[in-house]
Amino acid sequence: MTARPTDPRRVRHEPAGGLGDAGQLGRRPRAVVVGGGIAGLAAATGLAERGVVVEVLEREPYLGGRVGGWSETLPDGTRVSMSRGFHAFFRQYYNLRALLRRGDPGLERLVALEDYPLVDADGHRDTFRGLPRTPPWNAVAFALRSPTFRPADLVRLDARAAAPLANVSVPGIYEAIDGVDAQSFVESINFPPAARHLAFEVFSRSFFAPPSRMSAAELATMFHIYFLGSSEGLMFDVPDDGFDTALWEPLRHYLTTRGVTFSTGVTVSSLERGGTVEGGRFHVNHSDGGTDADAVVLATDVRGLRSVVAASSDLGEPVSTVDGPGALERWRADVAALGSAPPFLVQRLWLDTPVDASRPPFLGTGGLDPLDNVSVLDRYEHDAAAWAARHGGSVVELHAYSAAPPPGVDDDAWTAGLRERCVARLHELYPETARARVVGELVQWREDCPMFGVGDFARRPTVATPVDGLVLAGDGIRIDLPVALMERAASTGWQAANRLLAGWGLAGHPLETVPTTGRLGPLRRAAQYAMRAR
Repeated sequence: MTARPTDPRRVRHEPAGGLGDAGQLGRRPRAVVVGGGIAGLAAATGLAERGVVVEVLEREPYLGGRVGGWSETLPDGTRVSMSRGFHAFFRQYYNLRALLRRGDPGLERLVALEDYPLVDADGHRDTFRGLPRTPPWNAVAFALRSPTFRPADLVRLDARAAAPLANVSVPGIYEAIDGVDAQSFVESINFPPAARHLAFEVFSRSFFAPPSRMSAAELATMFHIYFLGSSEGLMFDVPDDGFDTALWEPLRHYLTTRGVTFSTGVTVSSLERGGTVEGGRFHVNHSDGGTDADAVVLATDVRGLRSVVAASSDLGEPVSTVDGPGALERWRADVAALGSAPPFLVQRLWLDTPVDASRPPFLGTGGLDPLDNVSVLDRYEHDAAAWAARHGGSVVELHAYSAAPPPGVDDDAWTAGLRERCVARLHELYPETARARVVGELVQWREDCPMFGVGDFARRPTVATPVDGLVLAGDGIRIDLPVALMERAASTGWQAANRLLAGWGLAGHPLETVPTTGRLGPLRRAAQYAMRAR
């Protein structure tokens, strides 16, 4: 069982009130959720718990979206679990954890990792283990014990440039520095280069983009969520088995008992207005035919959202004129402008040699191109541990983010070279793996994560749309709360459900986040003092 939230300053965002069950309306509304990832499952849960009839349409044969899991076969015929790679379930992912508790009330399928070390090309090693939990002392302690950050470096920091880190508010931080790239922002602070690798680049690349192309506001918000604004700490939990087994099958069972139907392997092509039900109905066109609904949640990836919206020419006129003339056309343009981050590689290796017992289950890297992190899955996943025990070996996963090939280079040739370079880095970091034989290798080469580029925030589509009864959800959708990555997906899913529920006069669901404004007054004053002392 994992720990309950501990930050007394976490914020509860109350929903609109209303009826407790759609059965009180006389007719239960019907909603179609397009996408069975975190966002879609959160939306389906929020709606089904208020008695709405829900159908989930998912393109893949499994649930979970980019955190989905499935089985594959190794060359020796062994069936093994596979996914798109390691995901960290931080303690401040309040809304994602609330979703997972529906299928696993005690979160017993999540296990804590005891350490989260970071290492760079010069051998500098940082860890978040044992830090104080309360800001600003967590930041001070991290800096003082880091081999990349000397006390003298504090004097050289530009306190004025660093002020946004100590005073994050959402959406204010986007209005202030969304037009600046993360790399330029960090350089303006005068952080030591080695500290930039470990304290900034490791985090920015978790958004699958190089710091030079990522919004500085996203970086500042991320530091607020995971470190400077939360006392939950930077330690995290991981599923104890394949994602399908540990996370989504329990949730699927929970939702099925509440009447939710799931259609997997179904691709949605477009939406259109149709039917005669009051307020208008949607017809959802998909590869199995079509489905009518009173409301639709589009909880797809960026490419899927762009495709469905572009093909949906018959959405009617906006019911509300609040957004003014041309609102639907502007919204379509904003959806079309959404970008995807550069591709990334996930390389999972089944080795006939165990990894040394002293190695951590997860290691983040900085400046060790192209490798971004190493996971030793047999330390915490049942399926991997069972395989390692049978073969006297280990199961290791390597990630390379923002790994686009140079212009003119073939993808297959590039990924082959990338895999070789990642394995070479593994051998440098964990020399015992150099003598191991690779029993099996599975690779994921993907390019479907949202891009949080410079200046994107203002026109990023929100959960609400100009079309009554149509809402969006996903980690690429704007929400004016301090959330990111999987937690943004869950939060927008809950918010999408809440918006539809409010339209039917039904009660919504509360959300929780880290504080919505900065909490580092002492650290900010220390930085200002250092600036005056220069």
